Amino acid sequence: MDDRSDEGKSARHTTFGQWLDSTNRKPQVIDSVRRLRNVLPGDPGFGDPLSTAGPGGASAVARVTDRLVGDEPGAARELGLGALQVWQAMLERVGRGKGNREVTIVFTDLVGFSSWSLGAGDEATLKLLREVAKAIEPPVVDRGGSVVKRMGDGLMAVFTSADRAVQAVVAMREHLADVEVAGFKPQMRVGMHTGAPKEIGGDWLGVDVTIAARVMEAGGNGNTMLSANTLQALHPDTLMKLGYTVKPYRRSFFAAPLNGVPEDLRIFQLREA
Repeated sequence: MDDRSDEGKSARHTTFGQWLDSTNRKPQVIDSVRRLRNVLPGDPGFGDPLSTAGPGGASAVARVTDRLVGDEPGAARELGLGALQVWQAMLERVGRGKGNREVTIVFTDLVGFSSWSLGAGDEATLKLLREVAKAIEPPVVDRGGSVVKRMGDGLMAVFTSADRAVQAVVAMREHLADVEVAGFKPQMRVGMHTGAPKEIGGDWLGVDVTIAARVMEAGGNGNTMLSANTLQALHPDTLMKLGYTVKPYRRSFFAAPLNGVPEDLRIFQLREA
């Protein structure tokens, strides 16, 4: 009697589990949940690789969710991500998540690095990259900035203060002047732009990021460039205290145009006074 009862319960549980799994994978059910997410607060795209790459609480939980329920399409997964989407939106409203706040973006790049590394070999190249990292990354952190990503011989960093960004760049240059590997003294070009890019996970995206990268490209053979936005965001005394001034940048006749930036973009070169 008990055995038959247990067998009946087991069969019902199996049938219910099969129905639940089938419902979870039905395209029309998944589409309905996705439409619901479009009207919920927050980013309905939350859950893609970009939005779950960062260190934030919702992003971390989303990565755990993927491990538990998998990354295959399913209504349960969409419901879970919808809840995390709302949570992320709530974090943004109290300043703990991503948001459209103004930041100063810094890009750096070593001039002539690729050509040098081809002849220098892997060991010298690795040593140089380590020495450069030790020279330029601490000033970023010391002045409240964050290294967003490392890109071979360069990096991208963000600061909530344009003044601290410029202070960090000046310190980076001073430290880099002491670096030399196999007779090679690296020269760094830098670009700074202040705007309101969109933070997704641990990265920043948007036209302001593109502008900052293009401002760096204008740096040629090791100059430090900043956009008019960054210059306007600086305290009037910042450059004077650092012993620097700026000079308007004028593209030479033979220089390639900067793509992906506003036509009225004004760029300045940072120079010692």
